[in-house]
Amino acid sequence: MSPRPGPTFPDWPQFDDTERRALDRALSQGQWWRMGGSEVDSFEREFAAHHGGGHALAVTNGTHALEVALEVMGVGPGTEVIVPAFTFISSSQAAQRIGAVAVPVDVDPDTYNIDVAATAAAITPRTRVIMPVHMAGLMADLDALDKLASDAGARILQDAAHAHGARWQGRRVGELGSIAAFSFQNGKLMTAGEGGAVLFGDPDEYEKAFLRHSCGRPRTDRRYHHQVAGTNMRMNEFSAAVLRAQLSRLDSQIDVREQRWAYLSTLLAQVPGVRPQAGDPRADRNPHYMAMFRLPGWSEERRNLLVDRLVEAGVPAFAGFRAIYRTAAFWQVGAPDESVDAIAARCPHTEAISQDCVWLHHRTLLASEQALAETAAIVADAVAAG
Repeated sequence: MSPRPGPTFPDWPQFDDTERRALDRALSQGQWWRMGGSEVDSFEREFAAHHGGGHALAVTNGTHALEVALEVMGVGPGTEVIVPAFTFISSSQAAQRIGAVAVPVDVDPDTYNIDVAATAAAITPRTRVIMPVHMAGLMADLDALDKLASDAGARILQDAAHAHGARWQGRRVGELGSIAAFSFQNGKLMTAGEGGAVLFGDPDEYEKAFLRHSCGRPRTDRRYHHQVAGTNMRMNEFSAAVLRAQLSRLDSQIDVREQRWAYLSTLLAQVPGVRPQAGDPRADRNPHYMAMFRLPGWSEERRNLLVDRLVEAGVPAFAGFRAIYRTAAFWQVGAPDESVDAIAARCPHTEAISQDCVWLHHRTLLASEQALAETAAIVADAVAAG
């Protein structure tokens, strides 16, 4: 591959005096945890309003967001949670760590979202929750999944770790009738380094989650009357202050990323052997947490060498997620009574995507069109050399 200068991408996380003022505001209020300060409460109201209503509970990270949501939904020993096989491991571990069995199902080969037919085939009387992951910000087929869940007496938990500000047929996440969990980890679309949130439509479920995230203790308790078994998942005031600032620029960043993905995906599609992640017209606002593409037919080793070449050329590239059932962690607790080979046989698309998928950090989509043209050229050179 001939050398060429690397494109210029903006840094991530992005911040300015808005975050500095927010941190000073949290510092000066004199109370730095949520029970005495105002930043977490304010962030929860603002985040819920931004996503169409409901009640947001801010927590320590996105994995905890999934865990507390699942607990409120009645997930535990004797129950099953259906998850996409192609996702970050937290999607399954959140269910497994609270005693449930995580059941991986295949994904669509073009959108990388959970496959509806595969989900339907996996439902049993023990299925309590179906957990679609909105991969790279592209919302899964919630219409079909909602019907499946309703018919089965199960519920939907949206893993929206990639989907801040997303919409499905004009409706924001808080307007879709199901619980959603978000992450604010350092690479996410808005971040305080770590953090998470759960968006509830039902105020009673929000209150149940509040108790569980605060050691089972009511917010007005002064005598240690812990009402339920819980743990400490409380977000601190400094993180909430930063997230309020991050939320203020989320929409403008999504606007840029949507425009840039339309441009970059067109260029990538012209590279022989490259297939960009497909869209869905019903998902009419996609925040594009990742710029993803496949190289169908490539081996995992060949894909990994390509990622190395892109990184050496200055492109923030990563290998796609490993199939969750092909990690040691998946089998330690709460795994289905199946072999790896049996799961792999019913997840052929996950098998392929895990080997041939590449993703670029979303900061690439905040760069100029010139930088994206250079990126596409580097990808073309790297693929040709591969």
